Amino acid sequence: MKGLVYKSTGSWYDIKLESGELIKSRLKGKFRIQGIKSTNPVAVGDYVDVKIEKKGDEKIGVIQNIEERKNYIIRKSVNLSKQTHIIASNIDQAFLLITYNNPPTSTTFIDRFLVSAEAYGIPVVLLFNKMDTYELEEKVELKYLAELYRKIGYECHGISAQTGHQVELVKDLMKEKTCMLSGHSGVGKSSLINALEPGLNLKTSSISLQHAQGQHTTTFSEMHELDFGGRIIDTPGIRGFGIVDIEDHELTDYFPEFFAIKHKCKFNNCLHLSEPKCAIKKAVEEGEIELSRYESYLQILRGEDENYRKDIYAEN
Repeated sequence: MKGLVYKSTGSWYDIKLESGELIKSRLKGKFRIQGIKSTNPVAVGDYVDVKIEKKGDEKIGVIQNIEERKNYIIRKSVNLSKQTHIIASNIDQAFLLITYNNPPTSTTFIDRFLVSAEAYGIPVVLLFNKMDTYELEEKVELKYLAELYRKIGYECHGISAQTGHQVELVKDLMKEKTCMLSGHSGVGKSSLINALEPGLNLKTSSISLQHAQGQHTTTFSEMHELDFGGRIIDTPGIRGFGIVDIEDHELTDYFPEFFAIKHKCKFNNCLHLSEPKCAIKKAVEEGEIELSRYESYLQILRGEDENYRKDIYAEN
């Protein structure tokens, strides 16, 4: 039988069968010895083949096969630098939730997420949440940040999950799509999902005053049906986003504004470091490419992610 993975807890999976029945399933053992480097060979959003077994009166699914993925988004796994973690798969649209403070979202984190999404062919919308809480100066800075990313080609919107500001617009963007919602803990992912679909009544937590970060409420990725059409995948809050499987010479391709002018560099294999007549460095110097974007590029290129920002799920 065919089904869609709605929830993963590491060892068990909630799978919705074509009949509409939700069944708890486990992974067939052979998947664990096929050389899969990911900590989770099966991810939320995967289409799978399931064999139904009976244990007394209870039905258990056994995952026999994972269908080929349209795309997926991946990052370095929790405390295992040589392994990776697939956050979700078969995504039509990703939404990155950003807050100016309470907790702060850095351009470094935004850029890393965007690079990974670009690499795996996933369109991203940036949502600047908690707009009802900011002072005028903070709103001006967020407007500048949004314009920075709009110029590159990313859709950006200021919203408030708390007041409902622009939530209807987000609904329109999600209709009839499988969407993924990501961001740091505390940016309001669960609150936004509750605003979109009040009947879900997901648990939310306040910000830790001591550490100015979100209390960790979502432990595993989980997909929810939306009454207005489509699905949304809620993901655990993450502090950092370790880039996976991108070669140095490919990295430029996932910064759209770099890719647009890299053919103007003197050398075809230019890495935009100290090479002469580099079009990208020139564009940075002349203000055509934002310095923060170039700094993110350099940091990823130099493999500084592990030391710069601890790449683990946020903890309480």
